[in-house]
Amino acid sequence: MSQTRIPCLMMRGGTSKGAYFLAHDLPAEGLLRDQVLLAVMGSPDARQIDGIGGANSLTSKVGIIRRSERPDADVDYLFAQVTVEQAQVDYGQNCGNILAGVGPFAIERGLVSVRGPVTSVRIFMENTGQIAIAEVPTPDGTVSYAGNARIDGVPGTGAPLIIQFEDIAGSSCGALLPTGNAIDRFDGIDVTCIDNGMPVILIRATDVGRSGYESPEQLDADSELKAVLESIRLQAGPLMNLGDVSQRSVPKVSLIAAPRDGGAICSRTFIPHRCHASIGVFGAVSVASACQVPGSVASGLARAAPTGERVQVSVEHPTGEFTVELRMHNGQLAGCGLLRTARLLCDGDVFIAQSVWQNEVKR
Repeated sequence: MSQTRIPCLMMRGGTSKGAYFLAHDLPAEGLLRDQVLLAVMGSPDARQIDGIGGANSLTSKVGIIRRSERPDADVDYLFAQVTVEQAQVDYGQNCGNILAGVGPFAIERGLVSVRGPVTSVRIFMENTGQIAIAEVPTPDGTVSYAGNARIDGVPGTGAPLIIQFEDIAGSSCGALLPTGNAIDRFDGIDVTCIDNGMPVILIRATDVGRSGYESPEQLDADSELKAVLESIRLQAGPLMNLGDVSQRSVPKVSLIAAPRDGGAICSRTFIPHRCHASIGVFGAVSVASACQVPGSVASGLARAAPTGERVQVSVEHPTGEFTVELRMHNGQLAGCGLLRTARLLCDGDVFIAQSVWQNEVKR
């Protein structure tokens, strides 16, 4: 056979879809592993026609999982964003949607044993060095994917999967406000740079001549706006301790506006050059967190949230809303929790050319 087979689970996690692998089924970290992941997805190619990627950044994602040696974790999870049109694999961010599939994957692959009707899976997120706890429904001794939980951006319903995070502030940039300011100014435009799980630059849509209620298709076609946002992103990146971000997928940029569908704030998020059809998990957490930061560009637009130790912030996006529960302690962000669903789509092998990697399958 002129192809190499690699055991793989395809899963939908939240509003994303990706390939999940056991770490020992892939090459060790380095250029070869990147080449393998590019071949798996079919990159670089706008259609990803020769791989299993879906020609969209939301479906060109990879989770790499291993049994953890840490006393505070069951599994280690490394997220890889495979760029669609470039030969590039980015490990510089986390993905909370793909994270939603890690707990079910760990149980499906025997890394974690079922522990009753709900199985807690402690996940060490290698990209950012933090711990997440996924509460996976396992009512009959196996993972249950069917249920009545609904998340915007996904048709139908699924089993509720609760994910809790402790202190994720500054997970990529070193601080919740990596520049040290609630507001910075680039090209004459006020922005808030924030990292509560995902580095995000928030900009009031009206400050760039937009409403913030445009469709993703309208924004993707707006080359003038995208040039403005990219100029700001490239300037802000180094000040957010991310270095040169010209070839990176972070920071994201989120246009924000006053809510109009009962939420706390309205968002349109670029990831970083296409407008997200909804909003990423950690992107939503960062936007929600900015609403709680006095003096930020979001605080003046956001509908005031209740005070207390647990604050729910609804972030509106193009296909609905995403509710984030922020845990507060003495007025400071201390953690968050959120609801996701996940579903196993396919269990088998993915094939790549042996010219990329020759390897005997471990079974």
